[in-house]
Amino acid sequence: MKHHHPILAITLARLREFVRRPEAVFWVYFFPVLMVIVLGVAFRNQKVETFDVDVINGADAASIVENLKLETRIKPHLRDEDESRERLRTGKTTLAISGGKSDGNDASSPADVEYLFDPARPGSLAARNLVDAQLQKSAGRTDVIKSNDVVYSEPGGTYVDFLVPGLLAMGLMGGGLWGVGYAIVDLRIRKLLKRFMATPMRRTHFLFGMMTSRLIFMIPQIFVLLVVSYLLFGVKIYGNWFSVALVVLVGAIEFAAIGLLVASRAQTLETASGLMNLVMLPMWTLSGIFFSYERFPELVQPVIKLLPLTPVIDALRAIMMDGKSITTLGPEFAVMITWSVIPFMIALAIFRWND
Repeated sequence: MKHHHPILAITLARLREFVRRPEAVFWVYFFPVLMVIVLGVAFRNQKVETFDVDVINGADAASIVENLKLETRIKPHLRDEDESRERLRTGKTTLAISGGKSDGNDASSPADVEYLFDPARPGSLAARNLVDAQLQKSAGRTDVIKSNDVVYSEPGGTYVDFLVPGLLAMGLMGGGLWGVGYAIVDLRIRKLLKRFMATPMRRTHFLFGMMTSRLIFMIPQIFVLLVVSYLLFGVKIYGNWFSVALVVLVGAIEFAAIGLLVASRAQTLETASGLMNLVMLPMWTLSGIFFSYERFPELVQPVIKLLPLTPVIDALRAIMMDGKSITTLGPEFAVMITWSVIPFMIALAIFRWND
């Protein structure tokens, strides 16, 4: 009877177990593709942004509404003051406009207006400036400098191009933590780790086997994501394919090592789930999957760059969107390798077969 090396045996066993579980196949391969499709459609070819604004009932409200209707990006609505303030409070409108008294004794002169808005709320300041420009134009203001709008739309510069590397990295993170960490805890609960303990297999062989099986799962997952992104949304890789593959490989090893560490001592699925969510939540919110982490204060950005997910996303975007060489990504690889080696060594030291 032919005997396989322990690492190969664990890898083959994990592959067989995986293909026999349809729900695992769905979450690993189809769910990330579904996210790309849904988010890609949501943020692709968006119409020009329009703003709903409330015009508070008053003597000049009707004329303000008529003037604002001349700008197609403004949707004015005539409302009472109390209703407008409530809509502002609940975020149902971005701006409320109150018409003041006419300046001087000439009743035909343009009336002053007041803008009620929260500048911290997205779109409010833009709505205020657009409304003000339209009212000033209607009142007779002329622009001294002539300007033209040039629509910029270049391949590789859409939000979908920005989004796909983040989703790829997110898939690596989820696959490493859930595909490795959750699987080990599940084996421990089913008392299978005790059986492995009775074999000549070393902890190193077992842990490497779990990581290797995870890497094999990632190959078709990444390939499918890239193909779907290209066919549906025209997302291209402007850098080297080998560089992308290397980032994916190191990223997969990194999160598999973190998954091993999380599962080294966890005794229940609840504990493992809590630990994995605790690890992933900061990266979900801070590392720049859906928007740039440069939106956060500069004081915390150096810390964000040290999170395991951030260098993976930065490296993928640098290669896929900017076409950068892998030789320019030394800091990113240094962080990824650190997160690959240290968690694995700690996991190897504290891992236990039994309860």
